[in-house]
Amino acid sequence: MATKERISLNVNNKSYDLEVDPNMPLLYALRNELDITGPKFGCGLAQCGACAVIVDGRVMRSCMTSVRSTQGRQIRTIEGLGTPENPHPVQKAFIEEAVPQCGYCISGWLMTSVALLEENPRRSDAEIRQSLSSLKCRCGTHMSILRAVNRAAKAMA
Repeated sequence: MATKERISLNVNNKSYDLEVDPNMPLLYALRNELDITGPKFGCGLAQCGACAVIVDGRVMRSCMTSVRSTQGRQIRTIEGLGTPENPHPVQKAFIEEAVPQCGYCISGWLMTSVALLEENPRRSDAEIRQSLSSLKCRCGTHMSILRAVNRAAKAMA
């Protein structure tokens, strides 16, 4: 049986103290311990991006990131971006471009796009494509996603 430790997390500007296996993937802590369900389990190998979160301004795949490694850092999930009344500019652009189909992977696409554009909203199309190239969408909405990210980049610049 794994040894549990007290781990303090800051998720969406709220502090949480957990008693968990410190090697537990952050994804499991978010979903199972904190009931934050925006990040999804996709592949469990950090290859699809459905589990993407932003940690200290950088996108990370939470399925392969230990809880211990995020202790004391700022974690943001899709739940911490915007509200229905006041969506984040990337969320707004995804809505305006009618991106989601099934919606399963959208959290990962949004979080990756937010991290990219908050770091520098003046991104070329090639930079945007490169940043998003490791994400998977089985519905095939890639072109709508690219249009949305470019729209958000213009709004944030």
